[in-house]
Amino acid sequence: MIEVRGKQIDTLYSESEIASAVERVAAEVAANSSNDLLVVSVLKGSFVFAADLIRALHRAGVAPEVEFITLSSYGAGTIGGEVRIVRDIESDVQGRQVLLVDDILESGRTLKYARDLMLERGAARAEIAVLLDKRMRRKSEIEADHVGFDCPDYFVVGYGMDVGHAFRELPFVGRVVE
Repeated sequence: MIEVRGKQIDTLYSESEIASAVERVAAEVAANSSNDLLVVSVLKGSFVFAADLIRALHRAGVAPEVEFITLSSYGAGTIGGEVRIVRDIESDVQGRQVLLVDDILESGRTLKYARDLMLERGAARAEIAVLLDKRMRRKSEIEADHVGFDCPDYFVVGYGMDVGHAFRELPFVGRVVE
């Protein structure tokens, strides 16, 4: 447990554990990747994981094109809140292998929307890679193809994930202890 900005943070996944998981996920992706792999990072939370994964893919001999998409769920008070595109990708996905990268898979609504969108646009394949999977929170019928860790039911911060715009910079994943 460490103190950051007056808050106690319990480490769930250390920097070295994350690095090992990123290398493992990259090896899984590389084993089945095509020459026209398009990595689509779902912003904001995935930016650190996506950057590390892209570098690990390079080390595994894969040179993907990289894009970013920003999606927002609104109607949070409504069951099944609607997902909308805030910032779209610019690349054509027709006939390509797409790897959607996100920090965490919880309800699944956003990633299901993103995967369905890529397939509707003609992607040959749309896989999902997440650092963390909270299966107990799933609301949509979707599973990740590549998972760094199965995550317990905690609100997590660090490694790109935040609470109130804080703690994204931490090199590990932890939970704020109240």
